[in-house]
Amino acid sequence: MASVALKGLLGRKARATLTAIAIVLGVAMVSGTYILTDTIKSAFSTVFTRVYRNTDAVITGRSAVAGEEGNEERTRAPSFSASLLSQVQALPGVAQASGGIADRAQLVGHNGKVISRGGAPALAFSYQPGAERFNPLSLASGNWPGGPDQVAIDASTASKDGFSVGQRIGVVARGPEQYFTITGTVKFGGVSSLGGATMSVFTTATAQQIFNKQGRFDTIQVAAKSGVGARQLLAEIRPLLPPSAQVRTGQAQAQKQTNNTNGFLNIFKDFLLAFGGVALFVGSFVIANTLSITIAQRTRELATLRTLGATRRQVLGSVMLEALVIGLLASLVGLFLGLALAKGLNSLLVSFGIDLPQASTVFATRTVVVSLLVGVVITLLATLRPALRSTRVPPLAAVREGAVLPPTRLARLGAYPALATIAGGLALMLVGVLSGLSTGTRLLAIGVGGVALFLGVAMLAPRLVPPLARVLGWPAQRFGAAAGSLARANSMRNPARTASTASALMIGLALVTFVGVLAAGLRTRFEASVNELFIANYALTASNNFSPISIASAKAIASVPGVEVVSGVRSGDGRAFHSRITVTGVSADVGRVISTKWQAGGPQTPALLGSDGAFVTKDYAKAKHLRTGSPLTVEVPSGARLALTVRGIYKPPEGGTAQFGDVSISTTRFDQAYSNPQNVYTFIDMAGGVTAANTRSLQAALRGFPDAKLQTKSQFKHNQLQGLNLLLNLLYVLLSLSIVVSLFGIVNTLVLTVFERTRELGMLRAVGMTRRQVRRMIRHESVITALLGAAFGIPLGVVLALLVGIAIKYAAFTVPVGTLVVFVVAAIIAGLVAAIFPARRAARLDVLRALQYE
Repeated sequence: MASVALKGLLGRKARATLTAIAIVLGVAMVSGTYILTDTIKSAFSTVFTRVYRNTDAVITGRSAVAGEEGNEERTRAPSFSASLLSQVQALPGVAQASGGIADRAQLVGHNGKVISRGGAPALAFSYQPGAERFNPLSLASGNWPGGPDQVAIDASTASKDGFSVGQRIGVVARGPEQYFTITGTVKFGGVSSLGGATMSVFTTATAQQIFNKQGRFDTIQVAAKSGVGARQLLAEIRPLLPPSAQVRTGQAQAQKQTNNTNGFLNIFKDFLLAFGGVALFVGSFVIANTLSITIAQRTRELATLRTLGATRRQVLGSVMLEALVIGLLASLVGLFLGLALAKGLNSLLVSFGIDLPQASTVFATRTVVVSLLVGVVITLLATLRPALRSTRVPPLAAVREGAVLPPTRLARLGAYPALATIAGGLALMLVGVLSGLSTGTRLLAIGVGGVALFLGVAMLAPRLVPPLARVLGWPAQRFGAAAGSLARANSMRNPARTASTASALMIGLALVTFVGVLAAGLRTRFEASVNELFIANYALTASNNFSPISIASAKAIASVPGVEVVSGVRSGDGRAFHSRITVTGVSADVGRVISTKWQAGGPQTPALLGSDGAFVTKDYAKAKHLRTGSPLTVEVPSGARLALTVRGIYKPPEGGTAQFGDVSISTTRFDQAYSNPQNVYTFIDMAGGVTAANTRSLQAALRGFPDAKLQTKSQFKHNQLQGLNLLLNLLYVLLSLSIVVSLFGIVNTLVLTVFERTRELGMLRAVGMTRRQVRRMIRHESVITALLGAAFGIPLGVVLALLVGIAIKYAAFTVPVGTLVVFVVAAIIAGLVAAIFPARRAARLDVLRALQYE
């Protein structure tokens, strides 16, 4: 039977290839994801290992909020006194020690705008002569900076943005733009690219001055004397450390920073793998449908094998062997296609502003094993049902005409199994979105429930196909003449087959609709929140819309004639009641530029905060049982504890984004408690409101701040939504892979039905149907199938979005009618594209051979 299966497979190479494509694409996504994320992890690991390769111990700041120093601006660990360096150098086990500054500084291009590539960090370092052993950078050209007005920049930025040694370049650190002379360009060895990151290198004294860290260091790197072990070195250093500092071995520090990035990359990997899983799930529908049709067409062949003595087990083994071969070969192709897809994914991410470091390609054993295993297992599972049906072909079928498999045992139960599956899926999803279970359990319930819901709808679909096809096929019948009428009838001829083909497309369209509806709700709620809260004339944000900006920019605006209110909102992390919270700093006149609804307190509350007052959100007050007059202790990154009293409770917009953090304090107190305080937003009111003259005056005051962007309310809304739109477009692109897989399912079905209807098509040609009419008939069938997929998928996507919306307490559930119409049009176009090859194949059938075909 094995030889029979393999020979049969070789005799159906085209059909086997079309079946395999669905698995190839899904496995390629899985393989490409692993290759991409492993390569990026390797790049980060190489970076951190190289930074500390000659360092036996490294002293860094300790953030009380993060538990350890954080990488984000809001949780950045505090610097410590530079006097610690001389104490460390005097230790008996220390051979050399060097202090340094590591911060953020943006470079300014020739166009006067900051150089920013997709939100990648603008890294800044100090250079200390004589401490080259600790320096991970190397000169690409020129020299290291040696004076207060000198800087070295990364070679990539110099090349891409047209800078060379000797030129002047603007740098934005803590205040207005400052100008430096480029003395050299640097590169980081060991990796092919640092992604979109920029680098600037200053002398230690200059770095301390521009980052307001005079007499302080961010790190001290230490090399031990020969024979001094790591444990001994750390034991000597620890007694010298203030509470705001900590020490690790160089290897441990590199591993810690690698683990920090790996945590993000693992989330990123799971995000991409989810789309590979969707593609494979859709592919399983394609495989099951294709094999069901193929087995139906092989009824006489299978029956003949039974008459010759083959048992049901042998028939089952034969079909499963075919599936194993197809799955294995497809997985191998997909595995290596993943190498190309990894580069494509990286280019896609770069185009969406996600530019991460790169190293030499990593092709891990785990990638090979998982990709092959997933591809083969999905193929075998998808084949199991049609394979079991093949065993029920009676020997008597060898002398019958037609290609119909016996009905399944579940067929006699009618729609009840499908309805039970749908109900079970909905119940699981409701448990996931409404229960108080752990996050992992809830996500599992939602995922399993979603899969069950898709399967249930797919099981019910055959009963819905005839009435839906009758309606959706009406335009084809009305305007497509005989070809359209035949296409409509053909779509209803085998409802199970049509439903299975449409179900593959249903999944992709349902997920696209789900994303679109959620995004529309987010957009509607955000716009409503901004309209409700934003009562200022202008807003000032960073050029990338989300980074904090210097307080000096707000001070520059305050001096403009006609300015009545300049109110900045600062933000940082803190700790209260043993958990992380968001702390905001607000001006006394914030109520004049941001509308706030008060549950306790009133518009005068921000002006009454002083040095020990705070106001909190309604939800935080409820969760922590706070009311006006309640004491509240907040710990900040430096370790200082703020003893506060609650003086107000405000109500954020329903379902919208809160304008302030969990706890808000005065800007004066915030600036005392947080190092490097910066504004997230600055709101401005001017006499006369928004006018061209006022805009010009404000922009003139901001000429020294190329990282700042002045915006009106409408511009603010548009710019803040750009991030959502980028994410939405990225999701659409990734989900398109599942739609491509489903298109191959339509192609498969049409090609196989053309093969099955060879005599029928020959008869139609013989009675006068032209080749053009045959092509038109196949196209109509494809479009009707695609519209059925849209009819199943789009409502299902809306329901899924509604369920998730309930879970996240949407105040504005919005159905984007225009977007859904676009999806329907896209489905029609997809149907037309899928019909190109089958229609040409059908039209090119030889009439005489078709009439003789059995």
